[in-house]
Amino acid sequence: MILKSQVEWALHCCAILAGLPAGRYLSTKALAEFHGLPKEYLSKALQSLSQAGLVDTTLGPSGGYRLARPPAELTFLEIVEAVEGKARTFVCTNIRENNPCRPQGYCESSPCAVSRIMWEADEAWRAKLRSVRLSDLTEALAQEIPAELWKNSFEWVLERAG
Repeated sequence: MILKSQVEWALHCCAILAGLPAGRYLSTKALAEFHGLPKEYLSKALQSLSQAGLVDTTLGPSGGYRLARPPAELTFLEIVEAVEGKARTFVCTNIRENNPCRPQGYCESSPCAVSRIMWEADEAWRAKLRSVRLSDLTEALAQEIPAELWKNSFEWVLERAG
């Protein structure tokens, strides 16, 4: 399974937005500059987050994006599904019907083992993403990123937040 690059972008942007003080917004331009991404393409990912109700937006010179809920209330799954959609990652086309050895008119009454295994794997993947909160990510980043880089990044963001 390959996810759109916009999923990575959305997760990173939400991590940045998680650090914004109350009432502050960060523009698409600032988020794109911070991550070295094309603003036009990043805008699509941010619009997906907005349409899903995960971020709030405001217009104007100090406008931009901010999280709609606290980071502890947002899951990775919500962010991924906002960009990718909620459809299963595996679609069964029932190719077993093409078996030349099948008796004519033979019909299975249940999904095949391939489908069941793939759907179980999809659910396990979604359960894992559902169990990880955005606040878990920000805690991990705070521990993994060198203190000076963390401080400088936060200051950079605050200088650009409206």
